Amino acid sequence: MLRKIRQRLRPLFILWTIAMWCLLMGEVTWANLLAGLGVGVLVAVALPLPAMPIAGIKVHWGLLLAFIAEWLWDLLVASVKVAWLAVRRQDPPRTAIVTLPMRVANELVLYFACVSYNLQPGGTITDIDIANRTLTIHLLDADDDVDLQREANNVAELERRMIRIFERV
Repeated sequence: MLRKIRQRLRPLFILWTIAMWCLLMGEVTWANLLAGLGVGVLVAVALPLPAMPIAGIKVHWGLLLAFIAEWLWDLLVASVKVAWLAVRRQDPPRTAIVTLPMRVANELVLYFACVSYNLQPGGTITDIDIANRTLTIHLLDADDDVDLQREANNVAELERRMIRIFERV
């Protein structure tokens, strides 16, 4: 029993919990540090998290930094497009729900892809079929087949980039 508890106590998780607790409380005091330690130990022991599925992941840092830079630019462009859709004097755009493949081998990489997609304005992943590796996406601006194909190409490019960044073994 004691051995099982020791296995659950991961130092980085405890330190992260202490830091988050101090941020939530708004100041770093001895009381907040001890309370964060208590919360971290309690969560680690009472609510054990599964191990992170990182087998086969090797991060290519240069490609990751390039991806982040392009993602930030895309965020700016998408924000302007969505803002324009909101203020223009036309009918609201047609929306669509599409199911597209996301063929990444690792669930953690799939998570990274979904997060990076969902944080961009204009589309939201509404369902993830992990077994078949498909995403159901709600698109804000899908007036015609060209828009749908453009979004399918965007998801395919995101898939290729995630594979190049994380799954090069």
